[in-house]
This record gives sequence, C-alpha cells and structure tokens, in this order.
Amino acid sequence: MNRSFFARNPSVLVFIAVLALFTLAVTVTSEAVGSGALSTSFIKTLGKTLCLCLVAIAMDLIWGFAGILSLGHMAFFGLGGYMIGMWLMYARTEMIVTASMANAEIPPTDQEIVDAIGTQIFGVVGSSDFPPIWAFADSLTLQLAMVVLVPGLLALVFGWLAFRSRVTGVYLSILTQAMTLALALYLFQNDSGLRGNNGLSGLQNLPGADAIPQADISLWFFWASALALALGYLLAAWITSGKFGSVIRGIRDDEARVRFLGYSVEGYKLFVFTLTAVIAAIAGALYYPQAGIINPAEIAPIASIYLAVWVAIGGRGRLYGAVIGAAFVSLLSTWFTSGQAPSIPLGFYTIDWVDWWQVLLGISFVLVTLFAPKGIGGLVDIFTGRIPPKRHGADLGPDSGSLQEQEAEQ
Repeated sequence: MNRSFFARNPSVLVFIAVLALFTLAVTVTSEAVGSGALSTSFIKTLGKTLCLCLVAIAMDLIWGFAGILSLGHMAFFGLGGYMIGMWLMYARTEMIVTASMANAEIPPTDQEIVDAIGTQIFGVVGSSDFPPIWAFADSLTLQLAMVVLVPGLLALVFGWLAFRSRVTGVYLSILTQAMTLALALYLFQNDSGLRGNNGLSGLQNLPGADAIPQADISLWFFWASALALALGYLLAAWITSGKFGSVIRGIRDDEARVRFLGYSVEGYKLFVFTLTAVIAAIAGALYYPQAGIINPAEIAPIASIYLAVWVAIGGRGRLYGAVIGAAFVSLLSTWFTSGQAPSIPLGFYTIDWVDWWQVLLGISFVLVTLFAPKGIGGLVDIFTGRIPPKRHGADLGPDSGSLQEQEAEQ
C-alpha cells in the first residue's frame, strides 16, 4: 500500500507548522507591524539564523545521508553572498553617483558614470576598473542566476574530479577543506576583483528603498528566509524519503555493495554534492544582505568546520536535528559573543565567554560525539516515542549487518 509523502514523513508537517507559528509570532512582535517587543537587530539575527538552518540542512544531506563529510560547504554559502552582494553594491553606488552628478553643468556620459562607480567601489584597493567577474553586476536577474550557477559549477567540477577518482573518507574531507582555503586565500588578494580583505559592505541598504525603514526590510528578509527554509526542508525530505534517499544511505553505509548492485555511485554523489552547494549558496544570498557585509574571512575553513559541528550537535541523519543544532548553536553563540552572558569570576581568573565560547563549543562537540551520537535530535526521538527497529531475527543478507526481518516488513 502506497502512502502519501506526508504520511510517510509526519515530521515535515510538524516542522512546517512550527516554522509558520514561529514566523507569525516574530511578525506580531516586530517593530515593523507588531508590538515592537523584538528589536530590528534581533529580527535580523533570527533571519540569519534561519539561513544557517538552511545551510545545515544541506550539510546534513551531504554528510548525514550521503556520508560525505564536506568541509567546504561554507565556501558555497559565501559565494552566494558575494554574487548577490555585487549587485547590491553596484546598484547602490550607481544611485549615489548618479545623484551626485545630476547637478553637473555638462551631463555625464554613460562611460563617465561607470568609471565613477568603479572608482567608488574599487578605490579602496587602488583601482577603478571593473574586473570581468562584475560583467553582470548591473542586472539583478543575471546576478540571481549567478547565485546558483557559480557555486553550482564549482561544485560540479570539483565533485566530478574528486568522485571520478574515487577519493573517499578523510581524504575527500581534506580536499574540500583545501578547496575552501584556496578560495579564501584568493579572495584575500586585492586583484581578485572582490575588494580583497575589505569585502563587500553596505549590503543591508536595498537600492531604491531609502524611504523604507530598516524594521520593514529586516522583516521582509526574515519572511524570505523562513520561506526558503521551509522549501529547503521539503525538498530535502522528499529526496531522502524515496528510492533516491535509500540509495544515498546505502552509499553511506556500504558503498562497495551499492556499486556492485549496478548503481552509479559517483553520479549520485555528484548530484547530492552539487545540489547541496546550490542550497548553501541560496542560504548565503539571503544571509549576507541581513549581515550587511561579507569578506573572505567568512569563507575560511573554520566556518565549514563549525557547520559540521552544528549538524553533529543537532544530530546528523535527521533533518530536524540539523535545524535544531544550527539554531541552538547560532543563538547561543550570539548570546555568548555579544557580551550578554555574565562573566564567571574564579578569584585567580575570570572566565569571559567572548574568549571561551569556542572552547565550550569544542568540548560540546567532543561530548556529543562520545556520549550522545544522536545529538539533540535524539531527545526528540525520546519525546515522540520514535524507536529505531530492533535488529533481531534471521539475517536477510550475507552478513550480520544486512537488513533484518522487522525492517523488511516496513
């Protein structure tokens, strides 16, 4: 008997309902349309947190379900931010330059306006010429396409080279980390075309929206982030619930056996790697206009390591676990690093959480790995009564790790 998608995945409806209620609660308590109980800055923090939850879902797909520990997905996240940031910075600067030249005795030519825009954007790195990568920066439509195409093509090429060589395990993780480091080091250079260490700034200022309060804009981005998270969760749940999901879990558990059964292991890996890179890029494109700035430090390998830690703490292999882990660690990190967490005086030393937060995060990761491998998502299983099948009865395969009777009945 074939059951519907939602019948097979009740957690999806629960997640969408909780997210909808959360979005409604934030809306009615915002400064823009509600009581004002939540400040605009906190609305931005919540919107950014939802974007981090989306990239955590991408990480859970590639790691928790496909078994590929990628330490480079925050590079795709950052590239998505750079792509949309180029349009935001160009359009905003164009408005400023056009307004300043409007009162000139001789109307400026189009080339003079472009040169002035280039000087404003690249003067900080001693240049005024637009690099080729900015060729489509004046078009929102094309830059939105670049948000998907640039990270997607990078993931496609990198994944094809890595998977066709059958690089797996820790070696693949090192390769993804090397890719991220190489990209970050390149972007740090002033001649990279993306303003080097200065990055792109002023992204929170939407072109043509000067008269609109930041409270409204922050709420718009929050809604967009919530919608993207809901769609991303639906897509990930749909992918993992069918035959495709069974195959990638099989690749995670026993790649050689799946290959022996005739499946194109490399093709499945490449598809998941590229898809999750695009999801991460979309999350980044929504995140950085709320953050207001992006620079190469955001793409450093440590960011991708943090992403893996979030998913591990939340519980990998559970989409809701990835969301819980990202939200929990992100909000807790904001509380600790913003100075709101009280320091702990020990007499001989005072623990300042701004300095010790990363140590606490590392310890939490070690403890979860050793004593609670299911992460916070495991607590959800306990509360909902979700119990994994007991592996007993006759083996249905050549070894004791094969499917068991009770699982075969499901």
